[in-house]
Amino acid sequence: MLRRRRGSAGKRPENSEPQSDEIKKGENGYESEEKSSSSSENLNLSDGSSPAAGKKSGKKKWNCVDTCCWFVGCICSMWWFLLFLYNAMPASFPQYVTEAITGGPLSDPPGVKLAKDGLKAKHPVVFVPGIVTGGLELWEGHSCAEELFRKRLWGGTFGEVYKRPLCWVEHMSLDNETGLDPPGIKIRPVSGLVAADYFAPGYFVWAVLIANLARIGYEDKNMYMAAYDWRLSFQNTEVRDQTLSRIKSNIELMVATSGGKKVVVVPHSMGALYFLHFMKWVEAPAPMGGGGGPSWCSDHIKAVMNIGGPFLGLPKVVSGLFSAEAKDIAIARGIAPGFLDKDVFGFQTLQHVMRMTRTWDSTMSMIIKGGNTIWGGLDWSPEDGHQCNNFKKKNINDQPEVHNTTLSLFNSSRVKYGRLLSFGNHVADLHSSEIESVDFRGAIKGNNQANTTCRAVWTEYHDMGIDGVKAIADYKVYTPDSIFDLLNFAAPKMMKRGGAHFSYGIADDLSEEKYNHFKYWSDPLETKLPNAPEMEIFSMYGVGIPTERAYVYKLSPAAECVIPFQIDTSAEGHCLKGGVYSVDGDETVPVLSAGFMCAKGWRGKTRFNPSGIRTFVREYSHAAPATFLEGRGTQSGGHVDILGNFALIEDIIRVAAGATGEDIGGDQVHSDILKWSERIKLKL
Repeated sequence: MLRRRRGSAGKRPENSEPQSDEIKKGENGYESEEKSSSSSENLNLSDGSSPAAGKKSGKKKWNCVDTCCWFVGCICSMWWFLLFLYNAMPASFPQYVTEAITGGPLSDPPGVKLAKDGLKAKHPVVFVPGIVTGGLELWEGHSCAEELFRKRLWGGTFGEVYKRPLCWVEHMSLDNETGLDPPGIKIRPVSGLVAADYFAPGYFVWAVLIANLARIGYEDKNMYMAAYDWRLSFQNTEVRDQTLSRIKSNIELMVATSGGKKVVVVPHSMGALYFLHFMKWVEAPAPMGGGGGPSWCSDHIKAVMNIGGPFLGLPKVVSGLFSAEAKDIAIARGIAPGFLDKDVFGFQTLQHVMRMTRTWDSTMSMIIKGGNTIWGGLDWSPEDGHQCNNFKKKNINDQPEVHNTTLSLFNSSRVKYGRLLSFGNHVADLHSSEIESVDFRGAIKGNNQANTTCRAVWTEYHDMGIDGVKAIADYKVYTPDSIFDLLNFAAPKMMKRGGAHFSYGIADDLSEEKYNHFKYWSDPLETKLPNAPEMEIFSMYGVGIPTERAYVYKLSPAAECVIPFQIDTSAEGHCLKGGVYSVDGDETVPVLSAGFMCAKGWRGKTRFNPSGIRTFVREYSHAAPATFLEGRGTQSGGHVDILGNFALIEDIIRVAAGATGEDIGGDQVHSDILKWSERIKLKL
């Protein structure tokens, strides 16, 4: 009967709606009648019936999807409207606005200013980017990355991080045993100046310097970006990609095509260590080296102008390898406790970061070098007496302030920077005789339950067990000398790979045969500069910004899949904020690491600089932008932002145009680097 009624309903005329209501009412009762009456009203509205009938149905509800679409539409419309106005306005309008706000005309960029003075391009320029600032693109990957051939996985918009985070982590990680490509994955550095001109849209790295060099006549043929896969150990960039050979060939070509003019090399950050390695590699005999001979650097390099070079390593790299965090991560943890450790959509953030970054052997090139001799011990450090109250945001027009120096020296003398990691704020302040340490080296490791439940985010801590974790905390204080025992205990696989490619000590006798091995070439305390007396080496870096120097740690709350140690953000004190002790630097590299070698280790003829290459220390005091129109600032001393510092850019352009270190003013020192360097007792 139901089938027959449906059939008859199919034969009804188009306007027989009341009959349909009666039939459905007979079958389903009053509920069906209400539904059909509602549908009949809608049909009547669609047929153009009386508008009054449409009012009975009520207004459509506004749901979340409608709200999101409306919001996105408004944002896009506003963006395109502003973009239209920007392109429609006169080219000089932004300058008028800026001058109105600042109260005067803007100064010319260094390139424009020096071009007016008659400077011209002379020496070819080679840029050597640091860690993370160079773009990386996919050439071969797994099924989850099929559509990403030759698209950037690092740099650019980082869109794939949000679309497929686990796939991205898998492809950005290297093989945990070899330190090279995992099976089925090939990620290679982007080539050309675009490799590191911008890190992300709107965030410049080398772009401002390149643009200013172009003002005096530089172009693609006499500027070269020595891009490399910054994840690999330095020697492995040659083993896998022949990057060192490519740099050698390009420099030789640039010198030959410029009429024999030597190159000016501008490394930034870790690029300073990479180029230090290159200068030893290029002169060393094959197959370990490039076979260029002992005069190659002298014949091809005019000057090496290092920007923010971490020659003696970084304390923040130690904390990064130990617990996958530094000051910024610790602050985020303090704001949202536990969030970064939680399983958010199957993605334990810090655990994945640790697993990935511990496969990047290049990070181990920046573990602190020189041990207690350079960085201090339990009860001393070169920076004793540092005045932390000098750290204050200022601009270039600020007047110097008068501080209570006596009080500052009294307070700061209690800061023990040589205690790189301390478990507990009170331990960081105790005299060394009062510290009760329990040696962790003989502790028995055991399997943790997390090792079976957290396979997706396995780290070496899961093999350590509870006893091993407790033993590390019971040791209380770690100085630069004991840091290596700590890392070897906590991350043996990582340190085994790192130990094959890098060294962190001080050479007793540089004539020993072992120092001809490539593992020593990036440690300035275990290698010699090339025999190039006419070459110049600059150490250029920012000062006046609090920079990480030592840390106060605590044990994490016991839980599976959690890194067992974290910075204690509740620890506060003199020069101590959020569990991090600060010292003078560029926010990433402490002054001691950036400046010591040019201030003392390489100054004059020393065993590390036997040919007496001239060295210069050029410091740039940080000044915050005067207005928002300055962007990241033209007097910034920040680790990356300094690449937009007008004074630094002018120095580089002058040297590239033929000036010497003496011509641009010799040393320019604002910090206590000279005083701190004298406190370090190092055989020269």
